[in-house]
Parts: sequence; structure tokens; C-alpha cells
Amino acid sequence: MSIVAVGTVAFDAIETPFAQTDRILGGSATYLTLAARFLTKDVGLVAVVGGDFPEAYIIELQERGIGTEGLVIEPDGKTFFWAGRYHYDLNNRDTLDTQLNVLATFDPVVPEVYQSRRIVCLGNLDPTVQQKVMDQVPGADLVIADTMNFWIENTPDTLAETLRRVDVLVINDAEVRQLAGESNLIKAARKVQGLGPETLVVKKGEHGALLFAGDEVFAAPAYPLEDVYDPTGAGDAFLGGFAGYLAGQPTIDTTVMKQAIVMGSVVASFCVEALGPERLMVLTRDEVDARVADFHRLCAIPEGILVG
Repeated sequence: MSIVAVGTVAFDAIETPFAQTDRILGGSATYLTLAARFLTKDVGLVAVVGGDFPEAYIIELQERGIGTEGLVIEPDGKTFFWAGRYHYDLNNRDTLDTQLNVLATFDPVVPEVYQSRRIVCLGNLDPTVQQKVMDQVPGADLVIADTMNFWIENTPDTLAETLRRVDVLVINDAEVRQLAGESNLIKAARKVQGLGPETLVVKKGEHGALLFAGDEVFAAPAYPLEDVYDPTGAGDAFLGGFAGYLAGQPTIDTTVMKQAIVMGSVVASFCVEALGPERLMVLTRDEVDARVADFHRLCAIPEGILVG
């Protein structure tokens, strides 16, 4: 199946305890599509950038098989910019600067060539924008959406309308509790499922991810790494790996969803090994497959465990 991913293509300035960058390529749609491209050959993005966005970045995306027909360039505008500083444990960060620029007036137009895509990935955007995208791809088999605390707090009614149209919601553990108004994670997840999404993916950072599909719950660990340099974009890379795996399967059921969670964790584990999307730019499918094999060994339960 094919994927259309709608989100941001941006400039990021990142500071971690180990390194610092000036303006580098970033944005949710960038990480998402770079992650998905390993698993399906038909990936296109919809986003907006300004006239300051280097053509070289667009060529890099195209060379990696990502369709850019939906990337709008506003020649008189400036590209969305975010700057952040991570704390030593890399679990917390401070936003130093956010400049919406052309994103402030982003009105997505899904190119005709993308309107028959089977999987729609809605990056972290205004729920109104997410709804406009869904209106333009009405025949999609699966709609996967991301959101964040800002939209939960400031656009609850619009977000509720969006969730009623979403098949899979990807959200972190703090946000699912906030959305549900429930401290217990399991209860919160079940409550959010009742808002519309039949499937919920709860990201827990270095503690892995949980899948709630119907009545089933599945847990996948995060891959243990010795060197973690930059968590920026890891959640979007997770979503890309998850969606990309689903797109490569003839059918989608709960078992395939569980496999996709593992693939999302695998791809995200590469993302954090370098600054920005640098690691995803050079990642190979052989490396992905090797780490999937590592996951099998990591998660294997020894035979003979006593029960009862």
C-alpha cells in the first residue's frame, strides 16, 4: 500500500549535552517519510516551506525515494523553525524558540497523485488541518494521526471531531492521560479508544511502546543503546516505521499491528544515534533487518518458565 504523510518540513537548531547544531533539516514529515521509505516504495509528503529552504534538502529527500509533489514552496516566506535544548538525561527538553513562519497559514492541498493513497499519516498539526487532509483522501484504508498537549489543551472540541475519524492514534503516555483525564494508563487508553480510534499506540520513550487494539494489549520494549545523541524526531520516525510496515503488508490485523510496533521501535532506535535526521539519511534496509533480529532475541521468553 502507499502512504501520504502530512506534517512539517522545517529547520531545527538542536543542543544536547553531547553536541550542538545550527539550522539543520527537521520536521515531522521529514522524519516520518525517511523512516517509512525502508518499508514501502510509495511514500509522498505534503508540507510547506519558505523561499529560504535549500533545494539541496529537497533533492536529498527525492534521492531517497520520497515524493515531493506535495511540498509547497512559498518564495516570500520563511520556513518553520524550532530550537531546543535537551537535559542531560535526554528525556526532558526546553524549547528555546519557535517560529511558525509559513506554517501559520498552511492550508494543505493533497496533490491528485496522492489522493488514492491507502494510508494517511497525519503528523502533529492543528486538528482542523488534519481534517482538511482527510477530506481530500476519502478512500483511505487507514488514517493514522499524531497529536500533542498543545492541541489537547487549546482545541479540545476540534480534536474530538478529528479523533472520531481516525483509525489509529499515536500519542505519548503523558498526553493520553491528559486527553482522557485519567491517571491510570490502561484506563486512559481505553477511554481514548472510546473517543473514536479503534487502535491506540502509546509511546513511552526509552521504555518502549504499548499497543491497544480492540481488547488486546501488546508491549514492545525500546532497543537498548549505549550511545544516544539526539531524541529529536524519534517519535515521528517511530510513526514512519509503524506506518511503513503496515503499508508493506497485504492485510492489516492485530498481529500485523504488533509487528509494526516493533518495526517502529527499531527505526526510532536508529534515529537517536545521530543529530537530526542524519542517521536516517544513511540507514540501510540491511541494518534495519539486523536490528529486527536483535529484537527477536531481546524479547524472547526462555522456554520452560514455570506457570502455576
